[in-house]
Amino acid sequence: MTTTQTRAKAQFFSMRTPLLEQGRTTDIVAKTDLLTVTTKAYAAGGENALHAHPTEDHSFIVLQGQATFHTGTEDTVTVVNQFEGIMLPMGALYWFNSSGGENLVMVRIGASTDPRGMGHRVHPDGVPFPGDAVENNPVERIEIPGAFFG
Repeated sequence: MTTTQTRAKAQFFSMRTPLLEQGRTTDIVAKTDLLTVTTKAYAAGGENALHAHPTEDHSFIVLQGQATFHTGTEDTVTVVNQFEGIMLPMGALYWFNSSGGENLVMVRIGASTDPRGMGHRVHPDGVPFPGDAVENNPVERIEIPGAFFG
């Protein structure tokens, strides 16, 4: 590295995220060209249709609550509790929902080979599947005033 080249700078971030009366959050807290760190909170529900990210390895770690993941097929079900997680390699099919009695709060970490990153998702047949699609049950985000995780 020469003196004219600049080194990448570290990014510091917080996992503090609002708790919700309804809806979900997807807040990017740190990002590089390859890696994205996102906080996600769900009052209820989750990602409600089987899909894959064909150009991204990603992982979810439950920080609060409980998530039930369906992987590969609708019938393959695993419950993920606080401080547990799942690693999803590129192209792995999944969906999940909040299955605990409180807000589900997770950190999502993804490494993508595509500039579209975590936004690039597809149905099992390869057809594009936007996150705000009707079958993903988008619900307006309503925060609980003054309530946060972290």
